[in-house]
Amino acid sequence: MPISSPRFQLALRVGAALAVMLALGGTVRWLALDYERSKSAGGSPSQAAIGELDWQTLVPKGWDPLQRYRNLPLASLDDGSPKAMELARQMRETWDNAPTNHALNGAQVRIAGYVVPLDARKGEMREFLLVPYFGACIHTPPPPANQIIHVMVTQPVKDLRTMDAVSVAGILHTARNDSLMGTSGYTLAATQVERRQPKPW
Repeated sequence: MPISSPRFQLALRVGAALAVMLALGGTVRWLALDYERSKSAGGSPSQAAIGELDWQTLVPKGWDPLQRYRNLPLASLDDGSPKAMELARQMRETWDNAPTNHALNGAQVRIAGYVVPLDARKGEMREFLLVPYFGACIHTPPPPANQIIHVMVTQPVKDLRTMDAVSVAGILHTARNDSLMGTSGYTLAATQVERRQPKPW
């Protein structure tokens, strides 16, 4: 079948829709578990108490990333259907505009996550996205913006690779940034980046 044929193009669109919906399913399951954990953990700590930051703290208290989608029959949707595609678009828009926790603005923090490179030259990385689970922004759609941190380092980090598990320390700011890999709701001026063993989830 020629690449330019309408049937081939339709097959590509349907395949892309299927991949998006399957990947969103995995992201939705992770977010649902994360939201339930945050509810059982109680409120966010005060800025003065912040040191090792937990990902749930980045989400404003009471914000449910799945509020609009909890009662929808996601599993029964036809992945290539217009309804499924529209749902995926709405979900992406909601997550890209996810609110941030303004109490964290200017806080000195340390947080663990996974690396999604944005700028790597000659084996040195100057900025990257930090995400809470393996595969985010690479093998699955990006998480909500309040679960993505745009990290900028004061000194380039050598030999850092995609999805390396790291712990990053520095000053956190609530500032939205769009990139090809996802929309981040926070920036972190990092003074320290340390490799660590990934945690199973």
